[in-house]
Amino acid sequence: MPTFRDRGVVLRSYKLGETDRIVHLFLQEHGKVRAVAKGVRRPGSRFGARLEPYSYVDVQLYQGRTLAIVQQVELIESHRQIRTDFATSVAASVIAEFVDVTSLENESDNALLTLTRAAFMTLELLPEEPAVFLDAFLLRGAAVNGFQVTTTKCVRCSAGGQHAFLSVRHGGLLCADCAPSGARAVEWSVIEMLTALQAAGEWRDLPGLIARDPEAYRTAASYVRAFVEHHLDRRLRGYDTVPRP
Repeated sequence: MPTFRDRGVVLRSYKLGETDRIVHLFLQEHGKVRAVAKGVRRPGSRFGARLEPYSYVDVQLYQGRTLAIVQQVELIESHRQIRTDFATSVAASVIAEFVDVTSLENESDNALLTLTRAAFMTLELLPEEPAVFLDAFLLRGAAVNGFQVTTTKCVRCSAGGQHAFLSVRHGGLLCADCAPSGARAVEWSVIEMLTALQAAGEWRDLPGLIARDPEAYRTAASYVRAFVEHHLDRRLRGYDTVPRP
């Protein structure tokens, strides 16, 4: 059976039988891979602790009939601190859920992997407001997957300007002429918040968004969730449990 080696992050794992686990990996060359880690729940397992969620690993596998089989694991970054704190661990679990849902098996996506690693490295520092990093990741991850929030023009007619209406279904701003009945009007500060959350750049600047305008951030965060869940056509299970300012 073909053997391959790759690097990537551990998204999730769950029990299989009495001693094994199934792990979902997101790898640099092979995309999402589901694999069986045999015997990792036995006391003294050689690499059980190396396959904890959010870890960055170098892994060797061989392809079985349906799932890959883990042969060797080298731990590169454990991200242990994430798992010691409730707020960061829940935020990380939502990030992992998003990646697990949007990534494809055996198809690499280095842009999404790079974004995921950056998010986990930031959460490893135990920031005071992990929710803002989660919201930024969700918008940036959505853009990587091809559904970006438009904040510079009307989504339907492309008219520029500071339009007042924000649509989840259409994915951004609508002018007064294009906005359907019942469309949501928001303050321009909310649009600026979404633009800042979505923009590629330094993660360390994000907590300042909350301090600058807490109300605009809360409105923007509610839109982020609605937008992402609408386009994924599913609820993000852990989103409600992430502590928020």
